[in-house]
Amino acid sequence: MLATIQYNSAKLQIDLSQPIDISIPLKGAENNVNAWYLDSPLIEPAKDKGQIISVLEGSCVNFNNISFNPHAHGTHTECVGHITEKVHSINQNLKQFFFLAEVITVAPEKLNGDFVISKKQLQFAIGNKKRDAIVIRTIPNTSEKLSAQYSNTNPTYLLEDAAVYLREKGVKHLLIDLPSVDKEKDECKLLAHNAFWDTKGEIRFDATITEFIFVPNLVKDGKYFLNLQIAPFENDASPSKPILYKIID
Repeated sequence: MLATIQYNSAKLQIDLSQPIDISIPLKGAENNVNAWYLDSPLIEPAKDKGQIISVLEGSCVNFNNISFNPHAHGTHTECVGHITEKVHSINQNLKQFFFLAEVITVAPEKLNGDFVISKKQLQFAIGNKKRDAIVIRTIPNTSEKLSAQYSNTNPTYLLEDAAVYLREKGVKHLLIDLPSVDKEKDECKLLAHNAFWDTKGEIRFDATITEFIFVPNLVKDGKYFLNLQIAPFENDASPSKPILYKIID
């Protein structure tokens, strides 16, 4: 199903019949993707006066409690409230949900024993393109990302100048297949987060960072229409479901 959408000053033809889900589902299991030293998420039936509320246990409905952390347990979208004293809400600050996006693939560089994504790499991948959102796929890109246990592994991260570059290009929404844009242990400097949201200047309340995505290898680099879906949590971050749509030129 093709749809013609007026986006800014351009008309885009979108193929709505082939949505590309780049989120990682959350499940109550040990092989759920995980970071930040937490136990696995928990999904289990509620209990009422000793009765397990589950159809399997004789109840008329399934009625599960879910315990998880959006930052640690799957695809999530966060606003500047993640790093400010005042906890700004993603639900209050993300008010638009469709964006012109560019998918890029980056091979992290080695720097002082770490793997990093540099400004130079992003400049090469993005070039002169003007996009609202940048979707970063790192390589190697295997299905192990769907169940990786990242705690104490020092994953790849963005250098500060890379985040500054994205901000100065006007990128409002950064999506990446890593647990964080910053180094796992950096003495709470959070250089990339602070640079992207411009916390030392004019804070970009409407800018977001989405972490823990997974872009399948069959998805080619290039231009897409992004639907960034969140749950309406009054919190700095929410589980999210970013969907890409092909643009028919």
